[in-house]
Amino acid sequence: MRAAGVRRLVAAARVGVNPRTAQDWDKGIRKINGSRLHPDGRWVNYKTGVSTHVEGQQAPTVSALEAQLHPRYLTLVEREKIADLRRGNASLREIGRQLGRSASTIKRELDNRSRDGVYRPYAAHRAWSASRSRPKASKLAAEGPLRRYVAAKLQDQWSPEQICHALVEKFPTDESMRVSTETIYQAIYVQARGGLRREVAQALRTGRTRRKPHRQPDQRTQRFSDPMIMISERPAAVADRAVPGHWEGDLIVGTNSQSAIVTLVERSTRYVMLGHLPGGHTAEEVRDVLIPLIASLPEHLRGSLTWDQGCEMAAHKQFTIATGVPVYFCDPHSPWQRGSNENTNGLLRQYFPKSTDLAVHGPEDLELVAQKLNRRPRKTLGWKTPAERLRDLLTAV
Repeated sequence: MRAAGVRRLVAAARVGVNPRTAQDWDKGIRKINGSRLHPDGRWVNYKTGVSTHVEGQQAPTVSALEAQLHPRYLTLVEREKIADLRRGNASLREIGRQLGRSASTIKRELDNRSRDGVYRPYAAHRAWSASRSRPKASKLAAEGPLRRYVAAKLQDQWSPEQICHALVEKFPTDESMRVSTETIYQAIYVQARGGLRREVAQALRTGRTRRKPHRQPDQRTQRFSDPMIMISERPAAVADRAVPGHWEGDLIVGTNSQSAIVTLVERSTRYVMLGHLPGGHTAEEVRDVLIPLIASLPEHLRGSLTWDQGCEMAAHKQFTIATGVPVYFCDPHSPWQRGSNENTNGLLRQYFPKSTDLAVHGPEDLELVAQKLNRRPRKTLGWKTPAERLRDLLTAV
């Protein structure tokens, strides 16, 4: 079917095999006892991550690699033509047109494979051929300062992306202290990459041992009898996060909906505040927790509150009268309109798992968790922490 031009996914479905198996078949790879035997003689043990060659087989030569290339890879002939055209001062777009490739492909090749400003096609092809060998030993598989740093931050509930950027900030001149976000995820999720499997339970807030697609969260559609100010009427200054003091709020609910925690997130700084609701989350109980939380803020940080249409905000008018803070309500089925709060609730589930009794966590526990989140660097803040951003706002006034 593949020889007849049938797409791999379609062919795999017709035969009844996994697309990954079909990909292996396309490449001439045989799977034997959890390992893969490649046509060039490489034997990859996916339990240990070790790659060897079968006795009597030689490492693949450039000519052997050429024979197996997928059309998406640049060939040696194409690299020679790139070098010739580049010496003739041809533009990236012109080179791409002549090769039938995009200009971005040509630019990546020249940027990544040039040495001292000179592009040498044979050296570039040898370097690319060497980089194809998989799997490589993970940076985090061996004991050392990099692994210890990553493991320590995972145990402190930092995300892989936060760790990746923190390494650059903390060790600006030490190239050995570099690891990509994907490498950390691979060390946690993929057995063949290894290295950090023992920390998986504490490493990610989901506690999962494998990836899974994102799913839409449950959506609330209840409305109030009292008039609501909809999010479409919210000032533009709130939407673009230019002015601090505007908050997003929600509840995370415990087992059997018997207990809850109020979560507030400031849209500009991502600063988090938590409120204690051990006995229930009626409109009156939520109102009585929200009022002192907002009242504890300086006047210039009490701009507005954005909430969904859950029944716990039925007393929104009384809240506004007591605090002077208007409440804007999201459209039905639109959790992204409170994106910062939705993200924070996901982070909080690392500390307060679903289907657990939230009443066992006292105000001191909530304050400790809020401080932890506020001390964690955020990508959207240029890797500053919410506490640092809020401190700057308070000291600037």
